Amino acid sequence: MARYTGPVCRLCRREGQKLYLKGDRCHGPKCTFEKKGYAPGMHGSSQRRGRRPTDYAMQLREKQKLRTTYGVLERQFRRYVDRAVRSKGVSGFMLLQMLELRLDSVVRAAGFASSQAEARQLVVHGHFSVNGRTSDVPSMHLREGDVVEVRNNSRELKAIVAAIGRGVQPPGWLNVETDARRATITRLPEPDDIHLDIDEQQVVEFYAR
Repeated sequence: MARYTGPVCRLCRREGQKLYLKGDRCHGPKCTFEKKGYAPGMHGSSQRRGRRPTDYAMQLREKQKLRTTYGVLERQFRRYVDRAVRSKGVSGFMLLQMLELRLDSVVRAAGFASSQAEARQLVVHGHFSVNGRTSDVPSMHLREGDVVEVRNNSRELKAIVAAIGRGVQPPGWLNVETDARRATITRLPEPDDIHLDIDEQQVVEFYAR
């Protein structure tokens, strides 16, 4: 199962904004983005500023930001875009909705993990069940009415307890029972539920070129 294993702060510096790929650890003086606000590489600090990027460059950067935020590699991400374009509704929002309904995204949104990467790892290690059946597939697509639950043997896992202790407010489409370590999808996400500093329509236009 392929995934990015390099330094995640480098990805934030490449996009020119904090993507909070490490959760709470993205705050504080140790954050590389805070210390080096320029792009990575030997010429990063000397790149020309103020020059308007081309339409292609802007679309590419929006695509990379969205793909990086959800930890999805290119081939799988393109499949999401193809499905979104074929779906009924606004393609950009349908893309975001599909990404939000991934199992690892739901685990993160419910507050059972401090970041998308941690949620992915916890799912892969089999700490969660969906509708009573253990699932170790982070990309599993969930639907309205599905119940995600921490398995009994993992209820006091240090990472999960620490994430719950952060007291993250879950989105309106999730009903989270913290003590029961359970989250239920009560409805599908709506545009007002997804708060990302990303222009998803530019992503769709990138693949339509």
